[in-house]
Amino acid sequence: MEIQKFEKMVKLDLQEDERKTITEQAEKLLAGFSVLDSIDTSAIELSTIYIGSGGSPVREDTAVKTVTRDELLANAPEQYDGYFQIPKAVV
Repeated sequence: MEIQKFEKMVKLDLQEDERKTITEQAEKLLAGFSVLDSIDTSAIELSTIYIGSGGSPVREDTAVKTVTRDELLANAPEQYDGYFQIPKAVV
């Protein structure tokens, strides 16, 4: 396993002993999951099950306008062109 590739991806600077430990743990995990690949699931029927009581949990999708834009912006400390204006977050 190439731990250096992941280390660079997540911007970590690991010591050699940490790399070794993580590599060993990852290999154990992958070996454990590889057992699942050997299980034959071709005879298992897949189905969707809803365990709740009653009917369908889906309701009719209808748009309902409850508050106007002006009402939403009424208490905004700052607004610009119909939108909330916030302080710059990126420096």
